[in-house]
Order: sequence, then structure tokens, then C-alpha cells
Amino acid sequence: MHDELMKLSIIKSSKHGKVRDIYDLGDTMLLVTSDRISAFDVVFPNLIPDKGKILNGISVHFFKSTSDIVPNHLISDQVEDYPAELHPFREYLQGRSMLVKKTRVIPFECIVRGYISGSAWAEYKRTNTVGGMMIAEDMQESQKFMNPLFTPSTKAENGHDENISYREMLSHMDEWIARTLKDKSLALYSYAHDILKKQGILLADTKFEFGSIGGEILLIDECLTPDSSRFWALDSYEIGSSPHSYDKQFIRDYLNGTGWDKQPPAPNLPQDVIDKTREKYLNIYKIITGKELS
Repeated sequence: MHDELMKLSIIKSSKHGKVRDIYDLGDTMLLVTSDRISAFDVVFPNLIPDKGKILNGISVHFFKSTSDIVPNHLISDQVEDYPAELHPFREYLQGRSMLVKKTRVIPFECIVRGYISGSAWAEYKRTNTVGGMMIAEDMQESQKFMNPLFTPSTKAENGHDENISYREMLSHMDEWIARTLKDKSLALYSYAHDILKKQGILLADTKFEFGSIGGEILLIDECLTPDSSRFWALDSYEIGSSPHSYDKQFIRDYLNGTGWDKQPPAPNLPQDVIDKTREKYLNIYKIITGKELS
């Protein structure tokens, strides 16, 4: 389908991300979310059926419900609103794409952590720090922080992102930009955490990306998806253990037990891992949107 889209005169260029394909339409962009899966910044040869529609649907849901917290790049996710040249591709695009404003991407991932897990837990065990910040309390895995932490990382086009401190982030941009990214990220996290907790889900951590247009900062890319977040089942939450999750931690845990060195090429995933991942993604989609995937 990519080759067919590239024949259209309205498409100026394209870029393949780990999961999303981005088409430059001039003043706007078309984001198409694939069924590809990545872990440890490596893309796997397997596809997770319907994953693209799940991620796109959740992002659209949260872009619409958080626009009063921070503006975002979403124009529409309905193909009839796209340029007419794209209408013949309706069957492929509907449900897994969105038309968005073109922004200047701010090349940092804005990570907010409400609970200690993943790379934060690994860093804490080594150095008693998280994101370069000293953590005084004696914490256990999955424990909630007194206040959510903002722990940015670099955004790598290829290879691994690198966790950095907020102070390091400040050295790369004006202070008002860094402060806006931090404040808006924390506000988005707090909103989503409170909403999801009422639905039996703990938002352990998540990441956001931002861009700018004419001095205005916009939320871009994806928003609060199982690719970008850790979603834990509230009824299985227990400090000192890893709770039942609805995200790609399941794949990370599987890979950690295989002996893979986390370098390309990625190994093939067994069918049961693919099926279980799809099930988890479908479950969180229904919990968040209140709808079955169509």
C-alpha cells in the first residue's frame, strides 16, 4: 500500500518510524499506524493483528479528551475529511490513520513516572536515582512515588533513546519550552491516572512527544497507548511485584527470558506471544474507549 500512496502527487515525501508511517502532504501530514511491534528500540518481523487500529483509536480518544490541557496536532481521523486523493484508500486508512498538523518536532521524549518500574527501577537499584534525581526513600518495585516524576529522554531516529536529567534537557532549549513540556506532561499524566484508576487501571508511566507551530507547543505522535504507557490492573497491584499489565511489558518479559542481546536483528515471536499481546491491547482499548474494536 505504501508504494501506491507514494504515487500520489499530494505526497511530497514519507518516513517510516518503528510503528508509524508518516506522509508529508505539504501543510499537513498523514500518520498511518501499522501493526508492527518494537521492543528495546528494535522492530520485530512479526505483526500484531489490529494493533495499528488499537493505537490510533486510543490516541484519537485522548487527543480529543485532553485538548483543554494542551493543544494537539489532530485534524481528523475520518478519511472523508482527508484530501480527495486519499479517498480511494479508505478501506486501508480508516481506523489506523489521522490527518495532523505539521509541526517542528521537539526531539525529546517526555516521560512521566508515577510508579517505579522498568528502566527507572533498574537505575534506582544501581544508583538510588531515577532520571538522575536522588530518591531518598527506600523504595520497592512498583511502589508509587510521592509525586509523579518527569524523566525525559533523547529521541533517537535509530538505535536506543537515552535517559537524561531535566537539567540536561534544559541545556538544549529555552527554559520556557522545557518548563512547558514538563508542566503539560505532568498535567496529562495526572488527568489520565485519575480517569483510568476509576476504570480499574493504574497508569504506571507514560511518554509524550511535542512539536511546535508558530511558537505554540502541541502534543503530537501518540497519546497514552499501550505502546507508550504501562497500564496495570488495579486489582492485581501489589508493591514488590510486577502487576498484571495491558501493554507491551508482556513482550519485554518474554524477551528478557530468551537470552536475546536486544540488538538487531530481532527474533521471531511465537504465535502465543502474538495472540496474548493482541488480547491485552484489545482489552485496554475497550476499557479506555468503552467500545469494541470495529
